Amino acid sequence: MDTDLFGNPVPAPGGATADAIVPGGSLSTAGHVDTPLAVRMRPRTVDEIVGQDHLLAPGSPLRRLAEGRTAMSVFLWGPPGVGKTTIAAVVSASGERRFVELSAVTAGVREVRAALADAQRELARGVGTVLFVDEVHRFSKAQQDVLLPAVENRLVTLIAATTENPSFSVISPLLSRSLLLTLKPLTDADIGLLLDRALSDERGLAGQYRLSTDARSALLRFAGGDARRALTYLEEAAAGAAAQGTQEIGSEIVSAAVDKAAVRYDRAGDQHYDVISAFIKSLRGSDVQAALHYLARMIEAGEDPRFIARRLVILASEDIGLAAPSVLQTCVAAAQAVQLIGMPEARINLAQAVIACALAPKSNAVITAVDAAIADVRQGRIGTVPPHLRDAHYPGARSLGHGTGYQYAHDAPHGVAAQQYLPDELAGARYYTPTEHGNEAALAERLRVLEGLLGRDGDDAATTG
Repeated sequence: MDTDLFGNPVPAPGGATADAIVPGGSLSTAGHVDTPLAVRMRPRTVDEIVGQDHLLAPGSPLRRLAEGRTAMSVFLWGPPGVGKTTIAAVVSASGERRFVELSAVTAGVREVRAALADAQRELARGVGTVLFVDEVHRFSKAQQDVLLPAVENRLVTLIAATTENPSFSVISPLLSRSLLLTLKPLTDADIGLLLDRALSDERGLAGQYRLSTDARSALLRFAGGDARRALTYLEEAAAGAAAQGTQEIGSEIVSAAVDKAAVRYDRAGDQHYDVISAFIKSLRGSDVQAALHYLARMIEAGEDPRFIARRLVILASEDIGLAAPSVLQTCVAAAQAVQLIGMPEARINLAQAVIACALAPKSNAVITAVDAAIADVRQGRIGTVPPHLRDAHYPGARSLGHGTGYQYAHDAPHGVAAQQYLPDELAGARYYTPTEHGNEAALAERLRVLEGLLGRDGDDAATTG
């Protein structure tokens, strides 16, 4: 009988075997002719794994698991491209145990029960089973409940990979019976080692291409700690170099390759960078229909919902700000909901935040204000704190004039004390200029009143930055 890339038996056409990998996972389809470079370069032994040194020390649980010397159930939690599936692949090639893979994207309760039934039969014959569940956070509570007895009785050694916080996405009984291992993002040094290996290894590009220093730096920057992304971009860059008839991969080839590879990298072939750009610009432009369209495209492409939520939180202050201050609360709540309940339900929370952002009045006064203030500081326009505002609580401070003449705002009419707050060098500086949009129209009027009470002519005050 033939075996696949990881040495697992593959049934003949029309036949079946109890040892066959359950279809639908990322490892079970890794042996076809167009296998991506990132899959071809997957480490074969624990010593080839790059990064995660904190988990792979001699005698550590993960090393014992990878070397087939122990039976346990573990959850591998970390961002994409840091080695979760790689660790499962190494375990699949170790020991005398069967390796069965399920993807939570395609498997249901029936497939889980069937895999566990096969594992029980094999265990009766003295053969243990390693069950790899990819994207376990996508399993429902019912599917996770099915796994619980098998994990508790060690019917299988469970390796579950997730990019979501297991504390929110995995049922407590299952998590308490397993070891939670947190994988860290790969460093540039880690990614560089993988690029060098892929360039020289026979499984990779076999020394056919050279990578310029600038191109290497660009790949490290574009990879963002994701090994799969780095190797996908390198593969596309090599194809671009081949199309140009050169063995030298330069930065221009890498830049062109990233645009093409981004389509392959996204799960549903969506153009990650273009779509998120169009999404933000549609929100800024108050086109709710377009914003919802791009949200749907990202959801269907498998974009990380946390990434979408983070962009909404940023936009709520950058493009809306105090024109509609409650929108920031809505976006933060949506981000929390994404962490708490996960997808697909969190799509509703994201949509609510998107609609709120699109329909809200817009203002960039907040980001303009803080950036103008930062620009002054960076240019050395700092000055000393006025003496009456300095700390006067420590012994001897009063003798230095600290706090002398300070007016307590709550004792002043309207709660506003007319005194100098800015350093002398910045007297008259003006950073925040509210718009007349939404809630900021009221703030603009209040600012005019406050400037008058402070003895500052708002119209004549200098604008800096």
